[in-house]
Amino acid sequence: MAAVVLLLLVLLMLALRQNIIVILLGSAAYVHLIWGDGQLEYLAEDLWISLDNALLLAIPMFLLAGNVMTRGSIARRLIDLAIALTRPIPGGLAVATILSCAIFAAISGSSPVTLLAVGTILYPALLENGYDKRFALGALTSGGTLGIIIPPSIPLILYGVVTETSIADLFIAGIIPGLMIAGALAFYSFWVNRHMPAQSLDWPEVAHSLRRGIWSALLPVILLGGIYSGLFSATEAAAVALIYALFVEIFIHRELRPVDFFHTAVDTAKLLGMLFPIVAVALSLKTILTIEEIPDALAAWITATATSKIAFLLAVTVFLLIVGCLFDVISAILILAPLLLVPAMAYGVDPVHFGIIMVINLEIGFLTPPLGLNIIVAMTAFRENFLEICRAVVPFILLILGVLLIVTFIPQTATMFLP
Repeated sequence: MAAVVLLLLVLLMLALRQNIIVILLGSAAYVHLIWGDGQLEYLAEDLWISLDNALLLAIPMFLLAGNVMTRGSIARRLIDLAIALTRPIPGGLAVATILSCAIFAAISGSSPVTLLAVGTILYPALLENGYDKRFALGALTSGGTLGIIIPPSIPLILYGVVTETSIADLFIAGIIPGLMIAGALAFYSFWVNRHMPAQSLDWPEVAHSLRRGIWSALLPVILLGGIYSGLFSATEAAAVALIYALFVEIFIHRELRPVDFFHTAVDTAKLLGMLFPIVAVALSLKTILTIEEIPDALAAWITATATSKIAFLLAVTVFLLIVGCLFDVISAILILAPLLLVPAMAYGVDPVHFGIIMVINLEIGFLTPPLGLNIIVAMTAFRENFLEICRAVVPFILLILGVLLIVTFIPQTATMFLP
């Protein structure tokens, strides 16, 4: 009965259009009162303890590094390099669009930031070069979602924190699925635009773009190489990314002034001011649920209901696709990851593999109404109506869904490089 009341409470707050932090606080307070011996002071204590985690330091540093590179010239230089290398391909600019999103996603770790940074440059270029407007909208809106699966990924960091899974392993596991999605989108972009004329490779342009973008292109290599080799942890990688970005933008490119860095830091702090209260409350809620063995009870119920591992994974996929339509990815991971991981492990699903499955599922939610974040951002960035963008992303959703099924039922796609 208490669980039913909690569900009704959450639905009521959703109906009243309450902010996610209000919903989480209300849910956490109810759980503490009903299942936590009625001691609300434990909630305040949990909020403090939840944020006392060194792994969370990676989030502000990766976000600040991504914002530094967006405000500077690293993003533009990488896009120029991708365009120069794809000129000989029919529909090369379309392929360059997806590659630019993939490269920038590996730098920023954010889907909306990737969409805005790449889209504001390439959307006008695609239209000027005769590409179909609907394709351009779909490619840029969908390509932006690569930011939450290609490492460094903020959702993967949060999944690692909330489930106590190695963030370095999650980053490594995200590489192949991320490249599979990027490859599928790039091939589709080539195929539908194969009638577009190819251009000869301009070697001076390639050399110039490579010379201008070499310092930018080295960053993903340094980060992933350092993590994979064990030279530094994911948190240390975030610090390396920030220091490297500042060094390149200030001393090599010389396109970031101290006042620019100040404004970048302020913008990042505002974003963190919205994010970390959600993280604190969600982790507090996870603590009391774990103490009361709620995930174990859920696992027992699911294993008694689902007849096999395949049935469980299909049910989770459908459930997460629905959740992705209604919740943002961070809230969904913080709330659901601790609950779903226990039954997943009961079916023999590796925690790292399950994290990749969960993030790709929720990645699709960026493109599905009514709350698809990338659709909303694209509406503002490209000044197009909601339904037009929804129609534009349909083929890309189907492609990502196909990769999701491959990753779900062939675990080696995510775990082949794990130590």
